[in-house]
Amino acid sequence: MTGRPTSSTSPHDPDSINTPARERVATLGVFLANGVGIGAWAASIPRIKEHLALSDSALGLALLAFAAGAIVAMPLAGRIALRFGTPRSTLCAALFFVVLLGLPGYAPSLPVAMIALFLLGMSNGSTDVLMNGHASYIETRGGKPIMSSFHAAWSVGGLIGAALGGFIASSGLSVGAGLALPATLVALIVISSATIGLRPGFEAPPTHHEKIPFTFRNRALLLLGAVACLSMVTEGAVTDWSGVYLRNVAHGTAAQAATGYAAFALAMTVCRLVGDLVVRRLGQQKTMWIGGGIAALGFVLVIAFPTIVVACIGYALIGIGVSNLVPIIFSAAGRTGPTASIGVSMTATAGYAGFLVGPPVIGFIADQLSLRFAFGLLFLASIAVAVIGGRVVGATPPVTEAAGRGGNPKTTPTPAR
Repeated sequence: MTGRPTSSTSPHDPDSINTPARERVATLGVFLANGVGIGAWAASIPRIKEHLALSDSALGLALLAFAAGAIVAMPLAGRIALRFGTPRSTLCAALFFVVLLGLPGYAPSLPVAMIALFLLGMSNGSTDVLMNGHASYIETRGGKPIMSSFHAAWSVGGLIGAALGGFIASSGLSVGAGLALPATLVALIVISSATIGLRPGFEAPPTHHEKIPFTFRNRALLLLGAVACLSMVTEGAVTDWSGVYLRNVAHGTAAQAATGYAAFALAMTVCRLVGDLVVRRLGQQKTMWIGGGIAALGFVLVIAFPTIVVACIGYALIGIGVSNLVPIIFSAAGRTGPTASIGVSMTATAGYAGFLVGPPVIGFIADQLSLRFAFGLLFLASIAVAVIGGRVVGATPPVTEAAGRGGNPKTTPTPAR
């Protein structure tokens, strides 16, 4: 019957207690696998650039194809989950990601590489939305904040993938092997996750897609999307410009320039590992306030004291500050949207757009004024994330309250806000 929820398990099912734990472990595996793949891809970018003899602008065009594929797929992924369910949809998207991961390494030309990267971006964007949507439902059903643990698994996977890609590059294997071998590891993790959990019954009750309201009228989701955009503008800018800042403004060596992003990434990963404990102790709203404030303080150090040591401390503080912002935003979006996947798809699309647009904008401002001035705008963005993000997250239903209403508070259509 269409009105009957396809609940994950019944109370009389002896396996019902273990199912949520298995689903969480399986979903953690998908986050880990996706992180490994993206880390390996990031490590392979310089080799692909050299292999295809690409200029900086040509490489930027190729990277734009990857981002464009993700942005196209993200809004569609939430709708796909309505028809097929998040467990099955997440698994299919992750498998497509595995199949497509190795293709850019074998591309013979820029046009072929762009096609491969567009498809890879679509699979990655779909996986991103679907795994976050499923994680949001698991979190809401469990009644306690656990979203940071999923993003911690992704960060750990990114470090593993980057290290594996670097090892393959130093061993003299081909550019294709630099992605094909990590893809094999990603496949093993995804298949293991499918075996452990990702069961079609463990999901929100089905919702008729015809009855889903026009989500762009949902004011809370729009604000969460704007905050996600600002937060990921900050992440993207630090990822792409921290080394340039240390090299040109702090006058460091090439080796010293790499330490800025290392400090940022390591701090973010460690803080995501303990993020759930922090959120449970402080609450999501206070964590947003404090996180945005710490990130702003990090930018103050980077701007005011452009030396290698102090700037690296500043980058570490930025990593600490932003580490749990996106997990909290996705968690709130999953509880605010008509379904978890629809809510996450909106905020993820806005966030990814910020991650894409932010670094070029920073470069344009740096050319016209200075890089320190551009970083000053990132300081203001961190303050805005703390103030606006804290306010909108505080207005969303708490995880425990949402769980008390039956798992997913938005299993039926709700009026637009």
